[in-house]
Order: sequence, then C-alpha cells, then structure tokens
Amino acid sequence: MGKIIWLASYPKSGNTWLRIFLHNYIQQPGSPYNINALADLTPTECALAFFQPHHPHAARLTETETQQLRPKIHQYLTTLSDNLVFVKTHNANLAFHGIPFCTPALTAGAITIIRDPRDIAISYAAYTGQSIDDTITLMNQKGAANAPSPLQVFELLSTWSAHVTSWTQTTTQLAIRYEDMVATPEKTFAKIISFLGGAPDPTRLARAIDFSAFPTLAAQEKSAGYAAHAPTAATPFFREGRPGQWRTRLTPAQAQRIAADHGEVMIKFGYL
Repeated sequence: MGKIIWLASYPKSGNTWLRIFLHNYIQQPGSPYNINALADLTPTECALAFFQPHHPHAARLTETETQQLRPKIHQYLTTLSDNLVFVKTHNANLAFHGIPFCTPALTAGAITIIRDPRDIAISYAAYTGQSIDDTITLMNQKGAANAPSPLQVFELLSTWSAHVTSWTQTTTQLAIRYEDMVATPEKTFAKIISFLGGAPDPTRLARAIDFSAFPTLAAQEKSAGYAAHAPTAATPFFREGRPGQWRTRLTPAQAQRIAADHGEVMIKFGYL
C-alpha cells in the first residue's frame, strides 16, 4: 500500500478549501493557517519545483517527457512525510502514453471533491479570464489540459464527466460534494477525518472549520494576496463560493449545454 492521499478535483471545485481545512485541523495553529503556505502539508503534484531536480531542463520538456518523469516525482513525494502524504492534483485519474497520472503503487487513497459543473463554469471563467461559453466548451473536451507555465508542468483535465468518473470509480476514495461542504460543514469535514482513520474531535473540528471559513480566506487574500491565483483572473480567487450561482448567472442555453454534455454524471451526484 502506498502513502499518497490524492486531494483530487476538477479546477474550481473546492480543492483549496479542503487543503486549508486539513492544515488547520492537523497542524492546530493558534490562528488561521497562512493560505500561501499550503505546500507545507499538501504539495501540488504538478509543481515544476518537484520536476527540476530530476531533469535539468524540466521547464522545456514535452508532455510525453514530463509524463515519463511523473512516477519518479510521485516516489519523491512519498518521502516528504513518515506518514501519509497529501498531494493536490487536478489531473484526471487516467493514463497518458500508458503512464498513470496518479501512480497506483504509491497511492493509499483519494479524497475527491465534486461540484456542480454549472457553478464551475462561472468560477473557472472568472479564474482564467475566458468567457463562460468558452469554458463550457473546454469542460467537454477530452484533451482539455492545463498548459505548462513557469511554475508547473501540464495537467490533463479531460472532460468534467470523465474527470469525476475517473476518480469516483476507484475503491479507496471518498467523494465529497462541494455543496455539502457549504451546507453541512461539521458532518462533511468530520467524514473526511474519519476516512483518514481518525476520530473527529468536535472542538478541534469546529475551530478548523472556523479558521477555513470563506470570509476568513477572503480577508487573508485581500491583505496578503494569494500566490496561486492566476494573473489573468479578473476577480479574487476567493470570489464568492456560494452554490447555485448558475441560476442567475448562466443563460438557459448555457445551463442546457452543460446538462446535455454532462447529464448522466450530474444525475448520479444529485445535480439534475
């Protein structure tokens, strides 16, 4: 059995919120954990800094060459802790040129965060600076990927439906809906701690949830910025976080496009 617990999600589904909660629960800081120090406990799999020590020209590798390095990077990630290692990924749980994006032999399990794709379209468009229509198109492309940048190597997203299915069909994973994180945080975050093998401590849990609350995160970003935010974004990273925005922000045609593209998986997780 491996050591990596993947924190997996399609972009703008609540992955950062989960990471912040884990820092506040596990580390038990006296004040809200610094949102710019999330690599302390939950490193990002695609970070270029992990690839550079293993190849002198990691920033210029092709996608195939990058993929060939991935198992070695995952092996390195297991050395970051004597216990479980929490690793953030936006990769679909698929393979590229026969090489998995999440090495099975090194994997202990996964926490998968799922969010209504209609709300993702709004949030992801604001994050990337693209239009909502273009974002809806992207979310239904099998080859959709995050391109390499000065800070990261490429990530394969695939379609929203394929991404969600790739993670939720595995046996050693816990699927969490973003909407439940908002509506019933105590119950939902306690489920996460239980999945990791612990008995949730009510006082510790309540404090971690409070330290991870959206207004707290937005205030941190306003005062110190958020280093992982896209330079193309027109809005703050912690923009609003309210489920159901699609009802007033999407046109009927846009909502129908998403339902037509992803209806089967949306039904499975209670979105239609």
